[in-house]
Amino acid sequence: MAERSLLDEAKERYLGDFARLEADAPARRGSWTGALRREALDRFAAAGFPTPRQEEWRKTGILPILKTSFRTEAPGITNGFTAEEIGRYTFEPWECTHLVFLNGHYAEKLSRLRPLPSGVVIEPLSAALETRREEIEPHLGRHAGVDGHPFAALNTAFMQDGVFVRIPDGVAVEEPIHLLFITAAADHPIVSYPRNLIVAGKGSRASLVESYVGPRHDRYFTDAVTEIVAGEDASVDHYKLQRESGRAFHVARVQADLGRYARVASWNISLGGELARSDTHALLAAEGADVRLDGLYITGGSQHVDNHTLIDHASPGCSSHELYKGVLDDRSRGVFDGTIIVRHDAQKSDAHQTNKNLLVSEEALVDSTPRLQILADDVKCTHGATIGQIDEDAMFYLRTRALSEATARNLLIQAFVSEVIHGMRIEPLRAGLECLLFTRLRKGHGAGVEP
Repeated sequence: MAERSLLDEAKERYLGDFARLEADAPARRGSWTGALRREALDRFAAAGFPTPRQEEWRKTGILPILKTSFRTEAPGITNGFTAEEIGRYTFEPWECTHLVFLNGHYAEKLSRLRPLPSGVVIEPLSAALETRREEIEPHLGRHAGVDGHPFAALNTAFMQDGVFVRIPDGVAVEEPIHLLFITAAADHPIVSYPRNLIVAGKGSRASLVESYVGPRHDRYFTDAVTEIVAGEDASVDHYKLQRESGRAFHVARVQADLGRYARVASWNISLGGELARSDTHALLAAEGADVRLDGLYITGGSQHVDNHTLIDHASPGCSSHELYKGVLDDRSRGVFDGTIIVRHDAQKSDAHQTNKNLLVSEEALVDSTPRLQILADDVKCTHGATIGQIDEDAMFYLRTRALSEATARNLLIQAFVSEVIHGMRIEPLRAGLECLLFTRLRKGHGAGVEP
């Protein structure tokens, strides 16, 4: 009864927050997104917050999120955050466009925009909603559905800001686009709702990086949704790097819909947060589409990280390759739940899924559930999962080479994670992440280590 009361109380609190926002901003209610927001809120009100009794949330409880009363922050409030603090999160020197969002709102003075190819649109979503309705309306909320995803429903109802990216047909954006979401709370826990929409035209090419950081170890909640629409023969590389505060909560959904012969590669790196849940979904909606999902989670202390993935082979001749790796220390817990669906008409599908986990503490736990649902008969599909500890023979070999136990262990961990990191195609990001992990390994994996 206590849990049900807390669930109901938290739901009513968010419904009340929505009502106050609409009362304070009538223009928001009357805008073209008003109906979209209201429909999403109604879905959330009907479903409520998830509980461990639901299969998708059986291994991840959200009571710590529900117990905290979060508030949204108004635009323009910096809480003392300055441009000098940006460099450590942009992997300097990294010459590309950096769009910075502070506490859920675009921070123009902290951002750096570089020249772009003709026709490319990269704008804060809050501004694009006012001027680019005809480009956004066919996609916003049409791909990352809210049914069965209460946090995605909350994001759609409350979405504050983020980025709208449109790449015209045949255009290649050579430099990556970096979206940096920073949370720096003041004297109260805050919540932000980043929303990103990327539309890549026929034969286009682009790379995007989403970074989420909390440099001041505040308590806050990030509820993010990203929709990626890859047109025919488009190529999109997407990176999500989560380095939230060790006291923060992070729930995110990435939905990629692929057209004919489109290619999407996604890297999901989770290092921070007290509780982090990521849902990464890909719909192979047309013939010849190809998706790659790679993930890495490194946890310590009492961190909890949950990765749910879904790859839906809905058309023939599509391929998917998925590799997720986890390193878990101290009393942390990890969850991997990956599903590949091959529909009746998706003949000639080629799908491979692998999850590998390394436990470096006797108290660390991980749950791994790889799933295949194959409804076609002419396919190549494999899946597998491993959970193990550091190999004693490898440790012994390295120790005989005069390496300390800590150094030998760190070398083996670095070798374990390198398969994911080395697959990244942005050199500054790859090098910066390697340096970050090396520093973290030297200090230890505990939750107190800055991500």
